Formats: sequence, C-alpha cells, structure tokens
Amino acid sequence: MTKAERFRHVIQWFEENRPIAETELHYTTPFELLVAVILSAQCTDKRVNMITPALLMQYPNPQAMAKAEPEDIFPYIRSVSYPNNKAKHLSNMAKMLVSEFHSEVPDEVSDLIKLPGVGRKTANVIASVIFDKPAMAVDTHVFRVSNRIGLTTNSKSPLQTELELIKYIPEPLIAKAHHWLILHGRYVCLARKPKCNECGLTPYCRYYQTMQKKASDTIKK
Repeated sequence: MTKAERFRHVIQWFEENRPIAETELHYTTPFELLVAVILSAQCTDKRVNMITPALLMQYPNPQAMAKAEPEDIFPYIRSVSYPNNKAKHLSNMAKMLVSEFHSEVPDEVSDLIKLPGVGRKTANVIASVIFDKPAMAVDTHVFRVSNRIGLTTNSKSPLQTELELIKYIPEPLIAKAHHWLILHGRYVCLARKPKCNECGLTPYCRYYQTMQKKASDTIKK
C-alpha cells in the first residue's frame, strides 16, 4: 500500500465514521480557547475544563487578565501541570495581546507564536479551530497515531509530522483531521496498549499489520 493510498483509506474511514470531530476544550471566545490551550499543555482537557470557568469569570478578557500578576492567577490554576510557569504565561500573554494586538487574538500563526506560552502546536490549534485555517497542530496523540498507522515515516519531530500530514491531507480537511487523530489517540490508539480490536483502521494500519505478522511468525515456529 502506498502512502497516498493509506491516507485516502484513513481519511475515508474517518469521514464515514467520525463526521463530527472537534476540540473537547470548553470555550465561547477566541481568548477563552487560547487560555484553555495554554493550560492544556501536558494536562488533560477534562482538568482544564474544570478550572477555566472560575478563572475566566475573574479574568474574562485580555484587558482583565493583563491587570493580573502571575501570583493572582496561580490559585485558579494550581491543579494543572506546571502552574507557576502557566500563570506567568497567561499574565504575559494577556499583556501582549493588549499592548501589541489591540486586545484581539491574532489569526496568523506567525503572530500567535510571539505570545508567551504559545508554541507552534498551540498556534495551529487557534488558527484551525477559531479561524478555520488549514493548520495541523501536532500533539503527542497526533504524533503517535500518525507514526503507528503509517501516515508518517519514522518522523522524529512534531514539525516533520506536521509537514508530512499536510502534504497528503486535502486542505479543506486539515483542521478536522487534527481532531480525528487526537480523538483516535485519546480513546482508541492508546499509548501503552492500543485497542486494535475496537479500531476500524486496522486494514490500513502499519502497526497492526506488523503485529499480526509477528504473531503469525510466532505460531509457525
């Protein structure tokens, strides 16, 4: 199976079986999603959704959060991973939005990555979810699932994975494909023990085919 064929089959399966795929982070404005994505780094969406209501009630927009110092924000986010760093990021991110972007979340990745706490993955999430741009955010799930299935070939970095994926995924589907891969990795293609018996992608999955061959070879011995 060629790589193009594998992509075509995988995309077709997702379109037929996962027509709705979107972020599990709760938000109502671009600013709220930006805050949530910054907090979600190495933390579950479930945990982030638990703490953002109180945080955003206190600091509902960039202007309000820009007036807060990290020590003001910390109590609201103490239960997430790396709360000290994230409190600093949120405070400084809001200050930059106010001072350099007229309190508006920018729509270009090149501008988004200037914000404290915003790397390429976070910028791509905002660009794709809020502004419907063909940006592929690569987190640990996307990285793992892409390599396992065989959509990428021994990718060594998130950027390499991103470039390989957008090369083969039709532009109108890139934003949704990001969520397809994340959700598949979160609930089916688990890191330690993938649920291959529940997965509809096994006919096109390089990992599954390899494991089946190993099992067959073992029986023959």
